[in-house]
Amino acid sequence: MVRTEIIAPGPSGPLRGTLLSPAVNHVPVVLIVPGSGPTDRNGNGPNDLHASTYQLLAEGLTSRGIATVRIDKRGMYGSAPAISDADDVTIGDYATDVRSWVTTIRKRTGVSCVWVLGHSEGGLVALVAAQSAVDICGLILVSTAGRPLGDVLKEQLLANPANTPIMGKAMLVLKSLEAGQAVSATKIDPALMPLFRPRVQRFLMSELTLDPIALLADYAKPVLIVQGLRDIQVKRGDAERLKHANPQAELALVTNANHVLKTVRTDDREENISTYSNPDLPLADGVVDVISTFLQRASVSPR
Repeated sequence: MVRTEIIAPGPSGPLRGTLLSPAVNHVPVVLIVPGSGPTDRNGNGPNDLHASTYQLLAEGLTSRGIATVRIDKRGMYGSAPAISDADDVTIGDYATDVRSWVTTIRKRTGVSCVWVLGHSEGGLVALVAAQSAVDICGLILVSTAGRPLGDVLKEQLLANPANTPIMGKAMLVLKSLEAGQAVSATKIDPALMPLFRPRVQRFLMSELTLDPIALLADYAKPVLIVQGLRDIQVKRGDAERLKHANPQAELALVTNANHVLKTVRTDDREENISTYSNPDLPLADGVVDVISTFLQRASVSPR
């Protein structure tokens, strides 16, 4: 494997990532788009997120003859100079960065197009980017919601019994944001500030307007949907909705994979969450296989 730093143009400074390549030329290249929050190019971040999912995925794919680029978001980590305020973004901004990365990767590697793999919220970013980028080969949507963000947030809030006393307040804030109306900090319960704090409301409002089903329905290039059946954040039904929206897409259900693609064999929530902070755990069996098989087949016989 050959590991090198790669730089793409950002809005105010460079975007940075890691190119991992097999020691051969003329191979498919996958851009890995990270999920929500301050997640770095390896799939790690604050709040005990140390799963190293994207690093492990990149290494697994490269061992099967597929190059990868994993990236830091604008304003964060290696891409901190790209924007002065990492919170002052929209989904559309991240999609713009994906297109910048695709152009850079093509120039750097000589490939005619780049595959885009989006994990969780990164899948939505990939879908938006693909609407106006002809040099994307196709999409790999991993643990990607098949519903608008508002529906997902409501389900996740309701799933935690501790939120019961503040659900009414949460729904009022969410309703305002869905209508494109910002909510002042004085009207947000302190328990809800991590989710709805004013600095991230512009981003939330940009995401709340998007429906992944509508974005995927008319997409004509190859699509692989990968869903772990132990995922407690995005459900099998989400993956099936995406598949229904685009019947030509391939759907791969990975039996014991959770949201960060680690192995979980029981319904124990604490066991599931504990894998988020363990970089030494390998990816669940089947994850790298289904992606590499799809890419090798699609690269030989594109739709």
